[in-house]
Amino acid sequence: MQRYILSRKNHITLISGILIAIAFIIKWTMGNIMIFNWILIIASIFGVAPIAIQAYQALRVKVVSIDVLVTMAVIGAFLIQNYEESAIVTFLFLFGAYLEQRTLNQTRSAIKELTEMAPESALKQMKNGEFEEVEVDEVDEGDILLVKTGAKVPVDGTVLSGEGHINEASITGEAVSVGKERDSKVFAGTILENGTIQIVADRVGEDTTFGKIIELVEEAQDSKSEAERFIDRFSKYYTPAVLVLSFVVWLISQNIELAITILVLGCPGALVIGVPVSNVAGIGNGARHGVLLKGSEVIHDFSRTDTMVFDKTGTLTVGNPSVSETKYYTDKADEVLGYLASIERESDHPLAKAVLQEIGETTFSPVENTEVVKGGGIVASVNGHRVAVGNVALMEKENIELNEEVKADVVRFERDGNSLVLTAVDGKLKVMMGVRDQIRIGVKKDLQKLKSLGVKNLVMLSGDNQGTVDIVSRELGLTEAHGNMLPEDKAEYIKKLKEEGQVVAFVGDGVNDSPSLALADIGIAMGSGTDVAIETSDVVLMNSDFSRLPHAVGLTKSTARNMLQNIIIAIGVVLVLLAGVFFSDWVNMSIGMLVHEASILAVILNGMRLLGYSIR
Repeated sequence: MQRYILSRKNHITLISGILIAIAFIIKWTMGNIMIFNWILIIASIFGVAPIAIQAYQALRVKVVSIDVLVTMAVIGAFLIQNYEESAIVTFLFLFGAYLEQRTLNQTRSAIKELTEMAPESALKQMKNGEFEEVEVDEVDEGDILLVKTGAKVPVDGTVLSGEGHINEASITGEAVSVGKERDSKVFAGTILENGTIQIVADRVGEDTTFGKIIELVEEAQDSKSEAERFIDRFSKYYTPAVLVLSFVVWLISQNIELAITILVLGCPGALVIGVPVSNVAGIGNGARHGVLLKGSEVIHDFSRTDTMVFDKTGTLTVGNPSVSETKYYTDKADEVLGYLASIERESDHPLAKAVLQEIGETTFSPVENTEVVKGGGIVASVNGHRVAVGNVALMEKENIELNEEVKADVVRFERDGNSLVLTAVDGKLKVMMGVRDQIRIGVKKDLQKLKSLGVKNLVMLSGDNQGTVDIVSRELGLTEAHGNMLPEDKAEYIKKLKEEGQVVAFVGDGVNDSPSLALADIGIAMGSGTDVAIETSDVVLMNSDFSRLPHAVGLTKSTARNMLQNIIIAIGVVLVLLAGVFFSDWVNMSIGMLVHEASILAVILNGMRLLGYSIR
């Protein structure tokens, strides 16, 4: 019976409201007070039933909840035969609970949207080679799947054949389609907008990136911050205190209506709901924008961050070296580039890959008598020519003359933070290339946004040489930059900053920087949903998108402010109402409950503003 009544709470609210409306229509049109009172009595009984059940369930576990206060207030109103007050109070309380639940569900819409994106079926290759549609739970690692245009990718996998463009908004928060071809990685829950691909399943079910994101956001939204835990403790003692205050007022004044009014006005609903709704809305906004916040405790700490420490490679820079500048010392550049590409395509060195990418399509020639010079480069025969590719030390070893112009170019290239790739043919220098890791597009602008958001110190720690680090630091306008640092050196530096009283956030790739991520007040991982990034950090910026970082900082600061605003609204309304009871005659039970429910709605709507937050 209890379960049936509680499951029909919304219907009871509607019936109660209709009965109250009918009662007042009869009073105003017919003037029949007896019918008016009887209808209100029925409305009160209907309305108080679910509230009394919830009060009983709370008392069974030794909790004096808000439902207990309202139930006692309604019983008191009956005793003094104030049926108008009892009916209106129960209706407003139930209607407020309905609005509260509905708006809370909206703040949890990030989870709902994510779960709706989860794929339910897959086209799996069977033993006869044909593809058949199966439930996604029937897919195992190693299975080969077919994904057609418009379909959801069912698992995390690797493209075996075919190509197309995939919308990865569910993973990265970015709606721009990403091209996929053989050996490309794909993620569950993303949508193939065009083309047809075959993939091999790498991770399935809850182990997929999409599954981990849903699990992470659910855990974050259910977590409690220090502020929420304080309010829980406060409510535990505050509600009985209201009961005691009401009893004392009755003893002194012998005015039972005043005592009952205090019970209604003292309900801490807005205080209890205000902080969780801000927390849930903030985490939901982050999930929509490719920022995963691991709980409300993270929001509290992140909002106070005054020092942000960055790893260089893969964080402030792209992580893939590329050719930044090229100088030719020959009229036959295409021929020399062909010789250079022929040698470099046999090497797996990062600089070789950068050079090949820069040269692009060219004519390759057979390479013979290859000699790898440790710490220098490669010497080989190409089309009967002796070709040396490497650094300045190799050129000197090969007795290649470097005139004053070349020496000046070497100094300039190195000053700009480049690693040098020099190419000599038959004893003559022909080409010099400068290769360096490029700064991420838009990073400088994003760092300026961080400063405007109150992050005072921007520090870079890198294992690269100090010269290169200083160049990047000057270009980005950082506060400090330190090179030649091992992972343990970075961790020690962060420890020192914390001992100085700074609130430190560390931004890294989640792999080599695990000690620093763990040690910082807030660990922020740049990573496309990798296991290490998700597990070792407090915040994950999906798809390594640095531009999400200012949004994350601004969002946590706005969420923390929003929590404080809701606390002030809740406490302020209670104080004003109690003052109105004691020092004026405008506050009665119905008005008090109306204002009380309005305050709940106000804090919910204030919290929901965070769903639409975007950095200016």
